Amino acid sequence: MRKKPRIGIMGGTFDPIHYGHLVTAEEALVQFNLDRVVFMPTGNPVRKTHERVSDPEHRYNMTVLATASNPDFEVSRLEVDRPGPTYTVATLEAMHARLGLQAELFFITGADAVFDILTWKDPERLAELTTFIAATRPGYDLEGARAAYTERGLAARVEFVEVPALAISSTDIRRRVIERRPVRYLLPENVAAYIEKHSLYREDS
Repeated sequence: MRKKPRIGIMGGTFDPIHYGHLVTAEEALVQFNLDRVVFMPTGNPVRKTHERVSDPEHRYNMTVLATASNPDFEVSRLEVDRPGPTYTVATLEAMHARLGLQAELFFITGADAVFDILTWKDPERLAELTTFIAATRPGYDLEGARAAYTERGLAARVEFVEVPALAISSTDIRRRVIERRPVRYLLPENVAAYIEKHSLYREDS
């Protein structure tokens, strides 16, 4: 009997993608016995309308560069090519339509973001479509987090994974580029070269 495919969906702006994202995806892949992880750069992130976000093509290209050496990773253009705001529920519906309802989907994101699920579009449907994998830093109060979900009446399936590299942030990397400080060892060298080539995150870009 053919086993159900277990697919991780790594959602994010990836502006830029860095080692924290890659380590999180690899840890989820191994811990939850996933067949592969699909990186899903957001097209028009509805929760970042107040922020300046790089062009989707740049964010997609950087994600492709960062994941190219790992055969268990792939990058989807689903959200980049979809017009209008990006909603996770629409993405998961589309992935189920593409993979079949027998596929098990695991949406990988940060623990802080998972706590906002109730404010996302159609949270009840989200709970039906996926299991959430919440990435946390070592020392995070996992039992306290689980208790908080119960108290809030959240029916979603939520698992946690500890990621040592989670302290790296895209915000800090962008700030470092603006200030012309080193970003080496925070993200893949080919991504750093892409940022330099296209003058991303410079105040005059």
